[in-house]
Amino acid sequence: MSVSLDIRLKRANKVYHEGERLSGVLVIITRDALQHQGVSLSLEGLVNLQLSSKSVGVFEAFYNSVKPIQLVSSNMEVVKPGKVPAGRTEIPFEFPLQAKGSKVLYETYHGVFVNIQYTLRCDMRRPLLAKDLSKSCEFMLHCQPQKPKLPPSPVEFSITPETLQNVKERTLLPKFLIKGHLDATNCAVTRPLTGELVVERSEVAIKSIELQLVRVETCGCAEGYARDATEIQNIQIAEGDVCHGLSIPIYMVFPRLFTCPTLETTNFKVEFEVNIVIVLHDDHLITENFPLKLVRV
Repeated sequence: MSVSLDIRLKRANKVYHEGERLSGVLVIITRDALQHQGVSLSLEGLVNLQLSSKSVGVFEAFYNSVKPIQLVSSNMEVVKPGKVPAGRTEIPFEFPLQAKGSKVLYETYHGVFVNIQYTLRCDMRRPLLAKDLSKSCEFMLHCQPQKPKLPPSPVEFSITPETLQNVKERTLLPKFLIKGHLDATNCAVTRPLTGELVVERSEVAIKSIELQLVRVETCGCAEGYARDATEIQNIQIAEGDVCHGLSIPIYMVFPRLFTCPTLETTNFKVEFEVNIVIVLHDDHLITENFPLKLVRV
């Protein structure tokens, strides 16, 4: 018997806010009339924390404290046991988006060691020999705007051999001077990161200039914290030995799902940084790091 089950949300972009109602329809398409033992819907919001392989042995007790954190959970029976007629059947549903108890609904975020995910799942129980049907659908949750307007927070930078850290033989470094600015380090997550960079001088030819967005995820318990930085995206803003004195624009859009407003809770933290990476022809790597604070406005 050919039968399909689908969840269609009313909003095409699947973006919701806390306190709103999640509404849509269940679509059942079947060739023949279908006997079932009930159709139920469940809504779940979870924070999944994971340890990186380098921290596994360090925190043995950590495994007990990194159980998934449940932010929201509710179930409802949409259709009582009975029959679905042949053809297409649409069943409307509505769920209130309210956190459990005193918990807060964090924004949807897909990271490496921290995952915040909201899913809607539909289950149709079938008689003994028939296989149960189920369908899951992820939707996005955005937090309410935190600030009406962001104060300007421009950052000027100047990179020379003297300003670099983690250098073994400073005398062996070629001479260079790279200046520029970022328009803001307090950034709205929906707007691009902008600025500009100028290579004033460099003894060695430049191979490439890149902009690297990094997520810094911290998971922890009373025993300690595991902090891991991983790359989200890398954008090349210049290739080859660029003209000296020429202004190079810095422009990076924050990817949806993989970024969220900077988040700090008792069990975990999600922060973001941007690196300006200059690769020289002799394969020297020059990196300047800027912590970012992302907010929703």
